[in-house]
Amino acid sequence: MGQEVEAREFTRGDRRRYRDKVSQDLAALRRMLAESTFDEERTQAGLEIELNLVDEELRPAMQNRQVLGAIDDPQFQTELGRFNVEINLAPQELNNRGLTSFETSVRKALDEANRRASEVGSRLVIIGILPTLSEEYVHPDSLSEDPRYSLLDQQILNSRGENLIIDIEGDSEHLHLESDSIMPESACTSTQVHLQVNPDEFAPFWNAAQAIAGLQIAVGANSPYLFGHRLYDETRIPLFEQSTDTRSEDLKTQGVRPRVWFGERWIGSIFDLFEENARYYSALLPVVTDEDPMAMLDDGEVPRLSEMMMHNGTVYRWNRPIYDVAGGTPHLRVENRVLPAGPTIADTMANTAFFAGLVRGLASQPRPVWRDMSFLAAEENFTNCTRHGISAEVYWPGTGLVPASELVLRKLLPIAATGLKEQGVEESEISRLLGIIERRCVLGINGATWQVDHVEAREKAGDSRAEALRGMLGEYLDHMHTNEPIHTWGMNDGHSGRIR
Repeated sequence: MGQEVEAREFTRGDRRRYRDKVSQDLAALRRMLAESTFDEERTQAGLEIELNLVDEELRPAMQNRQVLGAIDDPQFQTELGRFNVEINLAPQELNNRGLTSFETSVRKALDEANRRASEVGSRLVIIGILPTLSEEYVHPDSLSEDPRYSLLDQQILNSRGENLIIDIEGDSEHLHLESDSIMPESACTSTQVHLQVNPDEFAPFWNAAQAIAGLQIAVGANSPYLFGHRLYDETRIPLFEQSTDTRSEDLKTQGVRPRVWFGERWIGSIFDLFEENARYYSALLPVVTDEDPMAMLDDGEVPRLSEMMMHNGTVYRWNRPIYDVAGGTPHLRVENRVLPAGPTIADTMANTAFFAGLVRGLASQPRPVWRDMSFLAAEENFTNCTRHGISAEVYWPGTGLVPASELVLRKLLPIAATGLKEQGVEESEISRLLGIIERRCVLGINGATWQVDHVEAREKAGDSRAEALRGMLGEYLDHMHTNEPIHTWGMNDGHSGRIR
């Protein structure tokens, strides 16, 4: 939810007017889809990367306002917690060495931002969950000063009617806590990939993105620790699901859908998703504008559909539909929200290339994979990979149950390469970026396995869990700044453990 919202109280009349305006926006969208008025650029991708701030002791640095002032770059914005910031990168074309150009520009922006942040005593960390974060940092006073966050916090807790419960059980450790705010969600730092598609392509792209969501987590997991507990390989997923849950326990029992949602079916149009939002979810932020979308269409103008998109921003699908207007022309995007941040920009671009190539390749196949795969199977893959990461087993049509790494190596990387070629990506870029994914699968290494190996090695050498997490994070930061992919990092700290 990136739109600016002023602090305010909402009335029952606000909610009724908002519901009516969402219905008007949906009617306008249906008309626009029928009239084919969209920008149909096929090769653009954008990125959002959420970042943590740490101090000299590698503890969370509660100073995003000071850091943003020092950075002084409109690409950087606040995030939920005072120890979070976000960089929003303008979309770039993937052809003509666009991925390499993207990587260079991201590294340059982050290097300069880190230099300026250091002037006010902070450092930037690209990681799924900050290992040194503890429960004492996730209370209401740690919310960013932007009023939209306190308003969202208030609305989610009011909708729920009781405190949030975070309950995550790993293979050997269990975390249970109660929170009177949504601040535990600030521990989740993600990478969001935006892929622009034309209206006719949206449904196959979204379906493909849902089909591979688990595989993305398997190769990219980077969040094995939360508040000192070793939980899932991608603990960020259940944490986000639970920390923004507007349902009380009785509503869960009644089958009310969660706001963080994988979905329940394959779709035939982007309209299906926006219509589901309106049908299944009540408004959290019913801010009503004066826009008359139908009148604007009659006058040859392009509406913002502000109410529909505000509502969409409070339904947290792992693959979210986006309608936006740029330069007076509307366009559609798939916003892929599955990936954690990090470990490096090289890894981030490899994850981006794998996603962009694979959804294009799968969407172009004569018989789409989702025709032979139940939606429930895709969701089960997502759940298994969230828990077990690169060692998970998944189901795939024509293959059955197979290790996730084997499926990526044998079937999915060639499809991703073909999809990237279709988008004009050069062979050298395809080889380099998909080669990073290949080596992770061959070696069984991603950010989660690297973190766990290093913490376990330090604990065997006598460190406490807190000491091991802090020491691991120090090494992680050193490696992060080299931009060498995670599979090359190895064990070079002098402690006992596996050499990978």
